[in-house]
Amino acid sequence: MTLLPKPGVPFLTDAGLETCLVFKEGFELPAFAAFVLLDDPRGLDSLKAYYRGFLDLAERHDTGLVLDMPSWRANPDWGAAIGFDRDALAAANRAALAMIAGLRDQSAMADRVALNAVIGPRGDGYRPDAMMTEQQARDYHAWQIGCAAEAGADIVTGLTMNYVDEAQGIAAAAGVAGLPCVISFTVETDGRLPDGTTLAEAVRRVDDRHGSRVPYYMINCAHPSHFAGVLGDSELADRIGGIRANASRMSHAELDEAETLDEGDPDQLAQDYRDLLGDLPNLCVLGGCCGTDHRHVDAIARECLPLMRG
Repeated sequence: MTLLPKPGVPFLTDAGLETCLVFKEGFELPAFAAFVLLDDPRGLDSLKAYYRGFLDLAERHDTGLVLDMPSWRANPDWGAAIGFDRDALAAANRAALAMIAGLRDQSAMADRVALNAVIGPRGDGYRPDAMMTEQQARDYHAWQIGCAAEAGADIVTGLTMNYVDEAQGIAAAAGVAGLPCVISFTVETDGRLPDGTTLAEAVRRVDDRHGSRVPYYMINCAHPSHFAGVLGDSELADRIGGIRANASRMSHAELDEAETLDEGDPDQLAQDYRDLLGDLPNLCVLGGCCGTDHRHVDAIARECLPLMRG
């Protein structure tokens, strides 16, 4: 049985894959879709080097690792928009899982790596467009989750969720596939989801429907300063198990318009994470999102892991 993150068993995860590929490696990613590089020799080498860096970090820090498929955009609508039919997209999802499984198996810590099927929003990550009911979201995302489950994923994460119904649908679809499901919400600078829902309400609504399927929740694609002030709700704080924050303090709208990468300060971001620990007693997964790379996650691990281990 695969070891999964839980309180007292800290894991690392990766960082801003797409921003690293675009701004540091010079790739052009259509629709910000990293999975297109699986068929490109240079792209595949870059993906593997990126993930190996986090395997090395986890080994050095003596933690587990949630190892992500590069599949945030590998759903039917985004796939079709960049020329992938269902067969090609299914092959891409299988290849994504096979790649990270191969990296895990080649590592010195294979028994401490969870293979994570990353499920992105049907629409824009920053705006709640293409909105669905829970049932519609379940039906829509079941296909990609099924591809990942058949390929051998250990866990599903709905990443950058910006309204509740889609998150509920992903949790439901993961339950059908027999996989635990983490829901990671993104928030605006006021700590609310882009549709205005409070983070506490969003977590409660998913828990009311699918709490037994969701071992913990995450927050991603927002700077700690955007959500630190809303963690006073003890029920909410108890359910937050992972943080993948942006390096930048910019809003989503500002990030959308940015032509250069705001990498922030890795040491300051690590301190910001440390400051959250007192409010998040069950935090067990540390990673990054837009603008972050191995340096940020390394700094976060150095700052936070000693405290998380007591």
